[in-house]
Amino acid sequence: MAFLIQQTVIYTIPLMIVALAGVFAERSGIINIALEGLMVMGAFIGVLFVRAIINLEVPLSFGQPLLILGMLVSILGGCLFALLLGYAAINQKADQTIGGSALNLLAPALVLFFILLLTSQSVLNIDSMYSSNDYFMLNQDDFGLGTRLENPLGVVGNILFNKTYITTWICLALYIGLSVILYKTKFGLRLRSCGENPQASASVGINVYKMRYSGILISGGLAGLGGFVYAVTIVAASSNGDVAGFGFLALAVMIFGNWKPRNIAGAALLFGLLKCISVGYPYIDINNDGIYLLNTIGISQHIYRILPYLITLIVLAFTSKKSRAPKAEGIPYDTGKR
Repeated sequence: MAFLIQQTVIYTIPLMIVALAGVFAERSGIINIALEGLMVMGAFIGVLFVRAIINLEVPLSFGQPLLILGMLVSILGGCLFALLLGYAAINQKADQTIGGSALNLLAPALVLFFILLLTSQSVLNIDSMYSSNDYFMLNQDDFGLGTRLENPLGVVGNILFNKTYITTWICLALYIGLSVILYKTKFGLRLRSCGENPQASASVGINVYKMRYSGILISGGLAGLGGFVYAVTIVAASSNGDVAGFGFLALAVMIFGNWKPRNIAGAALLFGLLKCISVGYPYIDINNDGIYLLNTIGISQHIYRILPYLITLIVLAFTSKKSRAPKAEGIPYDTGKR
């Protein structure tokens, strides 16, 4: 059970942070279906940066700071790539769905091209000595708890503090902080007003263009970060121009969560559990009795693998009518319209 919970958290964090990326863009009035492409670009840039630094023979003790630097670089890469969508949607008033689809097609092509150019292979890996999960993981000693986890905290302590990624704690803090900014600050109010009625916002002195660019930049940075977190925690610190549909799953999480951070966190946890089951079903021992139940009941592995996407379709089919998107989402801002 501890393994199941830990793995669920690993799959939940990228979904949650990328879904929040979509919220910031769409609350400002920009449809961002380019989350998949932004994740791909963030994963590539972050892994490339960490690989380049490691080639300078950085000591193993530099693992956690290096991971944090990689997160910052992936955020920057996501912001820059998102500017393409921002310019097309805001300045050129192009169709935002088509623009996002173009970025989703462009990102894997660019990433694969550069990977082949740099390595003559189809996958960009961090040096094998550093790609071990233990290099980027925290344990109880890093929290100053030592062996005390065995007694006062028990299973819960091991789930929270043993063999966890520093990215988990950083992303959780970032998620909470940005959710507060979105709903409890003047900036958040102005951003949301631009997604509801930009003309009314402009009439009280709000710069709609500035707010929408802010939304798309935050969205791009978070999606790029989510891509790097996916690369480090799920695919052993590598990039191959693919994030297994996590960007599209994050879109489903955002819609299912009705564009609200609290609901999105719960939806991400549900989808993270489904994704965990689809990948790790052969190793889940619920009763800790050596019997891997899901691997012995005779269900085809393909059923498990399509489970997250099948549930996505079912959930959206039953909940999309109750979802309330921002009113001005996807509508180019026209200063002459009232």
